[in-house]
Amino acid sequence: MPRIALGLEYDGSCFAGWQSQDHARGVQSVVEEGLSVVANEKIEVVAAGRTDAGVHAAMQVVHFDTTANRTERSWMLGAVANMPNQVSVLWAREVPEGFHARYSALARRYRYVILNRIARPALNADRVAWVRFPLDENRMHEAAQHLVGEHDFSSFRAAQCQSRTPMRKMYEIAVKRHGELVELTVCANAFLHHMVRNIAGVLIAIGTGERPVDWAAQVLAYKDRRLGGVTAVPGGLYLAGIRYAPALNLPSEPEFTVLAPTEPMNARSP
Repeated sequence: MPRIALGLEYDGSCFAGWQSQDHARGVQSVVEEGLSVVANEKIEVVAAGRTDAGVHAAMQVVHFDTTANRTERSWMLGAVANMPNQVSVLWAREVPEGFHARYSALARRYRYVILNRIARPALNADRVAWVRFPLDENRMHEAAQHLVGEHDFSSFRAAQCQSRTPMRKMYEIAVKRHGELVELTVCANAFLHHMVRNIAGVLIAIGTGERPVDWAAQVLAYKDRRLGGVTAVPGGLYLAGIRYAPALNLPSEPEFTVLAPTEPMNARSP
């Protein structure tokens, strides 16, 4: 029975998150429905990670097992033809039986994109976070470096987070400006529920001058979510890539392209 991996891109603004739900539409449901048509059998997928309602993916990776014999091109094009326009398949690969989209992942990368201008967005209202007050990206980047390394991220996890441990290893974190866009990039072995959005909330407060640069370190040391900042809105968040062992040769860490605010936010396909 072949095991197939897919790279997915989706606009999360019209979904209630990744996971299939009885009361609302999840991305997982439409992906499984589309693949089931191609396979002519029921398909269930396993994802590298869940995304919340309103959160997008420039690269989500899933795997599934099937008895159907299809080419990689057929899986890719057939699935896209049977999914809504807000979801696309970027690639399909047959992978070893032991591959697991979640547990084989070595690292995950997220981007948080902020539109920093006085005027509120219209074209990209659901694809960026809007901050009208001037942000100092250099202060934000300096503050973010306190989070690099292995730490207890209790101050940055949601109250409903179900992870058994708050320990996570942050490999890199950076804040850069591209004109009116301020981009936060984070890469870690794994993430807690709302972790990136809570980090963004702290850094935004530092960027506006509301809080000092060392506040990020103080919040981390508190290990108490109640003493942290606000949770930033979901629209600016993108699952941007999943890192696997190079031997798998999966195109799962694409270059994320930040476009002008008047153009659709997207990611460059591998």
